[in-house]
Amino acid sequence: MDKVAGQKRAVQLLYPPIEPFDQRILDVGDGHNVYVEQCGNPDGVPIVVLHGGPGGGCSPSMRRYFDPSHYRIILFDQRGCGRSRPHAEVEYNSTWHLVADIEQIREVLGIDRWMVFGGSWGATLALIYAQTHAVSVLHLILRGVFLGTQSELDWFYGGGAGQFWPEAWVRFSNLIPESEHGDFIAAYAARLFSGDLMLETRYARAWAGWENALASIESTGISGESPSQHARAFARLENHYFANKLFLTPDQAILNNMDKISDVSAHIVQGRYDMICPPQTAWRLVQAWPKARLQMVAKAGHALSDAPISAELVKIMDALRV
Repeated sequence: MDKVAGQKRAVQLLYPPIEPFDQRILDVGDGHNVYVEQCGNPDGVPIVVLHGGPGGGCSPSMRRYFDPSHYRIILFDQRGCGRSRPHAEVEYNSTWHLVADIEQIREVLGIDRWMVFGGSWGATLALIYAQTHAVSVLHLILRGVFLGTQSELDWFYGGGAGQFWPEAWVRFSNLIPESEHGDFIAAYAARLFSGDLMLETRYARAWAGWENALASIESTGISGESPSQHARAFARLENHYFANKLFLTPDQAILNNMDKISDVSAHIVQGRYDMICPPQTAWRLVQAWPKARLQMVAKAGHALSDAPISAELVKIMDALRV
């Protein structure tokens, strides 16, 4: 099946497109203004959707995994990306700023407790938010688990994934002089934060292209070129977070704090052939979390849009309506 056919199949599995009943810009402090929207049933079960990246931004398709007659669906663009401003800004932009933003959104919207839905970096953020504010969480729905560990970063930016996608890895790595190949995150940071907009955009597109090329199981290893503004926010924010080890000290690492969510239930969906966030990570998480259910999805990669991933997530959200 070609990539276009796979995307069409995924779209058919989702609920029909819906429009927000509420859109606002929320001043979260530190000079940041965050875009927030609500759609679905205003009196329904609230669920907040955490997009990936960091820096990916939310999209209308993310509204479509939930029955709009049952769920009150809240999406927002995290600091620095999407419709939030200032764009591509890394100052006052950390994991802990985002955790505080999520809790502020909950309070502003007058929600007591809500479900939390997130994939990739969104899963990371969902877990850290839940460990910080467990009393606010009804249930977690996670996809393509990323725990922010050094071994995961080494896999993706140290050549591990490149052994499966050598042609894509060469495009990513050859932009950096060989003398800097010991730390691609640092090497890209020097270009992404150079102050030269053209240089930043070139390297941002390469950074985004490497990840996009590996996201879907239908991929040929060649991704389309991302729009410059999206790529710059995505690359700068990801690089900023990864260079700073996600702003987590060793005692704040997710697996070291599983006792804080021991009473929180979860569903986890993981693509068997996820090249960005390998299945071992989701497996390790579930071993430390008795109330979590792991669904390993055959013939699926990392992308939310992979048809088997979409099907499983919709199935879970429908089952949770009961």
